[in-house]
Amino acid sequence: MATFVDDVILHLRAGNGGNGCVSVRREKFKPLAGPDGGNGGDGGDIVLVADPQVTTLLGYHRSPHRSSRNGQPGMGDMRSGVSGEVLELPVPVGTVVFAEDGDLIADMTEPGMRVVVAQGGQGGLGNAALATTKRKAPGFALLGTEGESGDVRLELKTIADVALVGYPSAGKSSLIAAVSAAKPKIADYPFTTLTPNLGVVESGEVRFTVADVPGLIEGASEGKGLGLEFLRHVERCEVLLHVIDCATLDPGRDPVSDLDVLLRELERYPVPEGQIPLAERPQLIALNKIDVPDAAELAAFVTPELEARGYRVFPISTASHAGLRELTFALADIVEQARATAAAEPVQERIVIRPKAVDAKGGFTVRAEGGEEHRFYRVRGSKPERWVQQTDFENEEAIGYLADRLAKLGVEDGLFKAGAVAGSTVVIGGEGGMVFDWEPTLTSTAELITSARGTDARVDMNMRPTRNQRREEYFERMDAKAAARAELEAERRSGLWADEDGDGGTTDDSRD
Repeated sequence: MATFVDDVILHLRAGNGGNGCVSVRREKFKPLAGPDGGNGGDGGDIVLVADPQVTTLLGYHRSPHRSSRNGQPGMGDMRSGVSGEVLELPVPVGTVVFAEDGDLIADMTEPGMRVVVAQGGQGGLGNAALATTKRKAPGFALLGTEGESGDVRLELKTIADVALVGYPSAGKSSLIAAVSAAKPKIADYPFTTLTPNLGVVESGEVRFTVADVPGLIEGASEGKGLGLEFLRHVERCEVLLHVIDCATLDPGRDPVSDLDVLLRELERYPVPEGQIPLAERPQLIALNKIDVPDAAELAAFVTPELEARGYRVFPISTASHAGLRELTFALADIVEQARATAAAEPVQERIVIRPKAVDAKGGFTVRAEGGEEHRFYRVRGSKPERWVQQTDFENEEAIGYLADRLAKLGVEDGLFKAGAVAGSTVVIGGEGGMVFDWEPTLTSTAELITSARGTDARVDMNMRPTRNQRREEYFERMDAKAAARAELEAERRSGLWADEDGDGGTTDDSRD
């Protein structure tokens, strides 16, 4: 079973906002004392936090689905719903967060860094918050919006001062075990490290970290073997230590050719913009396994050639610990110099994303789609789409309030400019958005229209007739009935039909 994971995909769903409440205060001597519906609570956010105590993404590999709590609905008596708790997910320092489409979200290189990867839904306003001087008793409330959902990819890049570079079975794990308290897997048969190991080394007054990562082979920069996993963890290291196996029995391999292969792979690997290429960073060479007589002779033979290239060479043995003290002091000097240089450089400014002002124009777009035969108009924008989610379409007054908000934002003007006419099909949102037949608003002052609570006269145009209209309709019905009776009487007298006595003529009331 894996104990170290450095690449996972998280499936996130932030909490939904709670619905607002529709309520009217009732108390003694004040049966209708005004609206008192509370607001709904906001849904909980999902936040990633860089935690130095976390070293792997294994927990998210086993449980990739994470969700935060929903906000509670509002209640009467001005009681707002409880907001959902923020879900904090600790990740190792050095974790890079990517969106579902591959865009970079954040590079969490410092302890305590926080980034919101899924924002909770907004709670709806209750009818008390919607009351104005013109709309004193709203018969509706706003619904809560849905929280964000989607996938993010977490990629861990180990942060260490020194990276051990070398072929598989070159002795990197043995070296980190010899110079630190780390306990990587070591055996007397050939194998390669599958997961990075970190060790802390103290040399004099300098303390630095060493990373032992998967072995490098030819073609690693093209994805062969575990090379890409290796090189990803080397990106953040200040010093590279080439660990060369001088006791290898593989034909065609020697310390010089191994070093050339390693350098070629380092040169081909592209580092992120702003970082020093791997091949240009400080590099040392450790000729390992000199406790073997043949390996000691080979190390002494190739050392002058490697030093002629400008490298500092240290013959070492992880078994007898020969040469390790000199090697660790040399690494400490380079790390100390790199830290001093980094401290002298100006601090890189953080990227600050400032949202647009709440009254910024151009918060939506209107585009005609569907061709000439099936033309419709799609409205996209954060505000219109959010307002549609907040609208209870079973409440006519809420629909009228939505129409007022859209008209005030300028959506109707945008529809006119795009060529829409009365009766045109309009879609607000993307796939699955709200579809309706557009009727231009004649007035945007729904508050001035006298109608029952929970209704809007613009939605249901069947107005109640006045008393005079009902009187006129009654007289018209009575006149029509009298005219019908007169016509029937005339037909009877003319003999067109007979009465119950069977006589086709008139009945003589004077007969005995």
